[in-house]
Amino acid sequence: MGPMYAFEAEGLVKRFGETTALNGISLSAPPGTVLGVLGPNGAGKTTAVRILATLLRPDAGRAAVAGVDVVRHPARVRRLIGLTGQYASVDEDLTGAENLVLIGRLLDLRSGEAKARAARLLADFGLAEAADRRASTYSGGMRRRLDLAASLVGRPEVIFLDEPTTGLDPAKREDVWAIVRRLVADGVTVLLTTQYLEEADALADAISVVDHGRVIAHGTAAELKRVVGGQTVLVRPADPARLAEAAAIAAAVAGRPAEPAGRDATTVPVDDAAAFTEIVRRLDAAGLAVTELSLRLPSLDEVFFTLTGHRTGQERAA
Repeated sequence: MGPMYAFEAEGLVKRFGETTALNGISLSAPPGTVLGVLGPNGAGKTTAVRILATLLRPDAGRAAVAGVDVVRHPARVRRLIGLTGQYASVDEDLTGAENLVLIGRLLDLRSGEAKARAARLLADFGLAEAADRRASTYSGGMRRRLDLAASLVGRPEVIFLDEPTTGLDPAKREDVWAIVRRLVADGVTVLLTTQYLEEADALADAISVVDHGRVIAHGTAAELKRVVGGQTVLVRPADPARLAEAAAIAAAVAGRPAEPAGRDATTVPVDDAAAFTEIVRRLDAAGLAVTELSLRLPSLDEVFFTLTGHRTGQERAA
C-alpha cells in the first residue's frame, strides 16, 4: 500500500460479539482530497474511522495513513492525523485556550509554541473572543469549532471528521463546511462521514456509500445523483390558479414533464443548477410570484432505496 493514497483501508472486518460492524470495507483517498463516507447510523462509518485513527484494531484487512500501517506503527500514524467526532472531546472545565494549549503540550510543543498555536487556531475558528471562557459556556456550534481546532493543533496531514455537523442548524453547518474547504485548500486530506447527501455533495471529491459494513457504491456526487435520478426543482406559485402555467414553464426548461407535488406545487427533474436559474428567470419574466422555489438533491434515503431496495431506517431481511 503506497503513499499514492493519503489513507487507505482494504478489506476491513470488525466484529463486536455477534455483530459484524465492518464486513470487508475498503476506503481510500489521494492527498489533498475529501472522501465522503455516506451512510445511515449503524452502517459502520464510525468503526472504520476508529480503525484508521488507531483507536480500534481490525479483525481482518489492513489500513495505512501516508503508507504507514495503522496496526504496526500506531504512534507514527497518530502524529499524521487529526480526529474529531460527533461528540466534542474538549474538557468542559477548561477555557478554549487552555484546551488547545493542553493538547499542544501533549503533542510535545514547547509552552510558547503551544500558546501561539492555540491563539492562531482560536482566531482562525472565530473563537478569539471566547478564548478565556470555559468550554462549558460554549454553544453547540462553538463547541464543534473548538473540537475541530483541537484536531488541528498537531498540523495533521489527514483529518477524520465523524459526522461533524450532526445536530447543528444550517448556518452552523455552513460554518463547518467553510472550515473544511479551507483545510483542503491547505493540502490536508479529509475523510468525512455524514448522513447528509447534500453535505457530501458540498464537500467531497468522491463519495463511498456504506451499508451494513460494506461499500455499496463509490463515485463522485454527480455519478451517484445520476444513479438516483439527480436533482429536482419544486415550484409553488403564490396563486394556485397559475399552477399549470408554472408547471409548463418548468417542463419547458427541463425538457421533461412536470409532476404534481401535493395540491399546489409542481416538481420537475433537472440535470444541473443552470436549469434552476433559467426556471427562475422565466417565472420572473411571466410575472409569476412563488411562495416556494427550491432545488432539491435526492436524500440519503432515496439514494439508499435506489441502491439497496430498502430504506435507511429499515433492517434488511437476513
